[in-house]
Amino acid sequence: MIGIVIPAHNEEVLLPACLRAAQVAATHPLLHGEEVAIVVVLDCCSDGSSAIAETAGVNTVGVDARNVGVARAKGASWTLNRGARWLAFTDADSRVAPDWLVTQLALRADAVCGVVTVDDWSEHDAQTREAFYRSYIDTDGHRHVHGANLGVSSRAYCRAGGFTPRVCSEDVALVDMLVATGANIAWSAAPRVVTSARIASKARGGFADTLAAFAIGQEKST
Repeated sequence: MIGIVIPAHNEEVLLPACLRAAQVAATHPLLHGEEVAIVVVLDCCSDGSSAIAETAGVNTVGVDARNVGVARAKGASWTLNRGARWLAFTDADSRVAPDWLVTQLALRADAVCGVVTVDDWSEHDAQTREAFYRSYIDTDGHRHVHGANLGVSSRAYCRAGGFTPRVCSEDVALVDMLVATGANIAWSAAPRVVTSARIASKARGGFADTLAAFAIGQEKST
């Protein structure tokens, strides 16, 4: 069985598209019918995220942490307890490609770090967008770590100790431990995920803050 873990804190606007994309990936014909369990970890949600997940027919678990590391760890435990051999992580503001799982598994690695793209830059100026793409490496061999596009075998995940309760950079901390415990990591541009470029950050130090740093850098250089 394969598990897809999606942490969510008040994501009623973007969650429906996220779940539709995950469900398409979960039924890809090259998975040959292997069970895929999607779990949304509802972290202090006070909006309609729970109802959206229920309507979509996916599994949910709840936490009261406002902490993405705790949420990812909770979802990972849920899937591991049901026998998952592979854990795939994305975010509620992101949309995975139809072949996302197939591509991760085809790399035959202990873990896969993928890349992200943005399809809506409307909240940012052109300079911020251009600064991001100048520095972002969208090829195999990159060294980006995104919780929105991360896969790991259950064995390697457990050996590394899983996600720690960090409010940000929990994905980087996990990958550091994977490296330290000898995991074979594929730094690949093949698994594709489209993510949000929103300005309002759900977690300090997240992708929104990364983009904000690019904007500040542009202001200082002009």
